Amino acid sequence: MPSPLSADRPAARPPGGGPVDALISQTRRLKGEVDAVRRDTPADAGDPRERWRRALYDLAMHQLDDLDEHLAQLRDDPPAAPDAPSEELPAPPAPPRASLLSRVGSAEWDLLTDEVSWSGELYRILGRDPAAPPLTLDELPSLVYDEDRPRLTRMVTGCLVDGRPIDGEFRVRHAADDIRTVHMMGEPVLGADGSTVSMWAVLRDVSELRRCRRTVSETRDSLHRHRHAAARTEHRLAVELQEAVLPAWHGSLRFPQRGPRALDVAAAHLPPSAQASVGGDWYDALELSGDATLLGVGELTGHGVGAASGVAMLLGAVRGMALAGTAPGPLLDCLDRLLDTTAQPALAGAVCLRYRHDTRTAVWARAGHPAPLLYRGDAGRALDGPQGALLGAAPGSAHGHAEETLEVGDLLLLHTDGLVPGHTGSAVVHRLLALAPRFAGGRSAQDCVREVVREFGEGERTEHACVLVARVAS
Repeated sequence: MPSPLSADRPAARPPGGGPVDALISQTRRLKGEVDAVRRDTPADAGDPRERWRRALYDLAMHQLDDLDEHLAQLRDDPPAAPDAPSEELPAPPAPPRASLLSRVGSAEWDLLTDEVSWSGELYRILGRDPAAPPLTLDELPSLVYDEDRPRLTRMVTGCLVDGRPIDGEFRVRHAADDIRTVHMMGEPVLGADGSTVSMWAVLRDVSELRRCRRTVSETRDSLHRHRHAAARTEHRLAVELQEAVLPAWHGSLRFPQRGPRALDVAAAHLPPSAQASVGGDWYDALELSGDATLLGVGELTGHGVGAASGVAMLLGAVRGMALAGTAPGPLLDCLDRLLDTTAQPALAGAVCLRYRHDTRTAVWARAGHPAPLLYRGDAGRALDGPQGALLGAAPGSAHGHAEETLEVGDLLLLHTDGLVPGHTGSAVVHRLLALAPRFAGGRSAQDCVREVVREFGEGERTEHACVLVARVAS
């Protein structure tokens, strides 16, 4: 059968592909041509030379399959590390480089006449004196490592008794403890009555190939270990940075610490159920001059150290501008311009609220973020106010503000997206407002935060989220 691929023109380079893609294309074309020639080779079981040639074609196909796989790995990232290390034979020392033909030998064992014939190269592969007689199948295991002998015995027995082809490896020891790995392929030759009359085999010295494969495996494993160590280090740094930036609250806080009118404030960070990279969610409460308190929550796109450092930058800017007396709307405008100047583009959502204790009024603004929720008695509602664009999405856009007058006992809830698993938008608001009866009765802010965590933080979660509750205590 002629090859389905023309041998008169070079392999075409894949459009838009790199040099490795071109090599992969050439390898696969060569595999098709070799396979076509192999199929045209007469399958004459009685001709040892034709059997040897056909076995060499099979070996060539095995090599091309390996080359195809290795080039694909070279083009892509290293494959994921296996769950458990595979059992590999000890790596042999590298033998002198030689051509493929110089590393392939053949043999045939005639079971009717007990005649054994070896090619000259097989003597070198097995470390035998060319003047010595070839070994019978019973004597062959004497050259093989003790732990590999059962494998060789199973292969030979399966070929002679069950008529199965031989395809496996074993190790032999040469002089001066030189270890070689030998790959053996063979088939039984059947007589007219269907019984096995002889067995032929092609043996190949694959020591260098196995050494190279072991080197690839070791370097791949080393790369995986390096990546895992780097990921663990990055995660630890991100967690430490997040813990240093977010307020370490344990229980409710009073703002201000002294005075007739105060806010009772508590907050929590809800991590995903499974370990995941640190996210960009944050919350904050800060006592300001002029009998006021800043409340805020938000989230920055990204994960890991980059997100944690971005949160540190944003929180520093928020606190600095709030202490300087910047109102929530202009404060978000400044954050918008700040994100526009960062080296790494990012988007952020946020809501900032400035509460005045003397008038019990809250002035707030948001940027692509859910509005605060107000609970009064056993009912609740979302505050009305301008939406405002995401920070970093439309530099230069203005963020309007709204004002709300509160009463003693009122409760404000600020949260980030992802607080309610599997829900977004109005569905989140509906689920949170349904907690109003649990919040009623003058419970502390910390009690309300516990209710939120109990409802949405104890099941399966895939996202980070923050929640902040402020209750008008007096």
